[in-house]
Amino acid sequence: MKNTDRIKNENFQRNVRLRDGSLVNAIGQGTWHMGEKHSERAKEVKALRLGIDLGMTLIDTAEMYGSGGAEEVTGEAVKGIRDKIFIVSKVYPQNAGKKRAVLSCENSLKRLGTDYIDLYLLHWRGGIPLRETVEVMEQLVKEGKIKRWGVSNFDTKDMEELWKIPDGSNCAVNQVLYHLGSRGIEYDLLPWCREKKLPVMAYCPVAQGGILRKELLANKTVRRIAGERGISEVQVLLAWTVREKDIISIPKAVQENHIYENAETAGIFLSGEEIRDLELEFPAPDTKVWLDIV
Repeated sequence: MKNTDRIKNENFQRNVRLRDGSLVNAIGQGTWHMGEKHSERAKEVKALRLGIDLGMTLIDTAEMYGSGGAEEVTGEAVKGIRDKIFIVSKVYPQNAGKKRAVLSCENSLKRLGTDYIDLYLLHWRGGIPLRETVEVMEQLVKEGKIKRWGVSNFDTKDMEELWKIPDGSNCAVNQVLYHLGSRGIEYDLLPWCREKKLPVMAYCPVAQGGILRKELLANKTVRRIAGERGISEVQVLLAWTVREKDIISIPKAVQENHIYENAETAGIFLSGEEIRDLELEFPAPDTKVWLDIV
């Protein structure tokens, strides 16, 4: 029998401080690929509710996911408990200009069944000038439709450009792909963000499905640590992503055992020796590499 109260408490204690002082879960819930099939909706809502019950109250979604379907799933999951949830959503780059951003945000709010979004991200860079996007984000904050804004899939040069724009330094988070097998951000992006005290949000924290994920899970050091700790290989990888206090990890899960697996990771702290062993197996690059994006 799982000790849900303990798991919930560990998730409430394992958090990351945003630049405005707000505390959010170090381990949240992703919703990529949710909302794509109506037949799966009840199962997905139930999954998010279980995660919430286990203390994972940060939910990441986007207008892109399931063409808004993931936002609808999220909205159903947080119904009646909205004030306890930290919702992150994202706007398409083509919708991030003055003429379309407000409408996009309002449509997201309707699908989410709420009157505000806690953190609204530019999903990736597009053709609309950053200055214009920053201006409309600041407008949405003033109107109370969003509490704060940030970016996703921004590399170091993008962040440097953003910081030179008036109010650009109001950015709250940069969400990027980051896991043990993809450590490119450690060369210059992560140090830059840390210098600015800007948290990083890691998507695909145990790698997207495929050969790389299989290699990570089958790695001898990952398996050894999992065996010694009595935890799963997924938990080793997820615990590695939140080894520091400025990284938020957003794994996605629908199966009940996977949700518990993610939630229980909040109580797992890798030792310095374990971290060194893992990083010897999957070293960070010693030169600049292109930002990984999926």
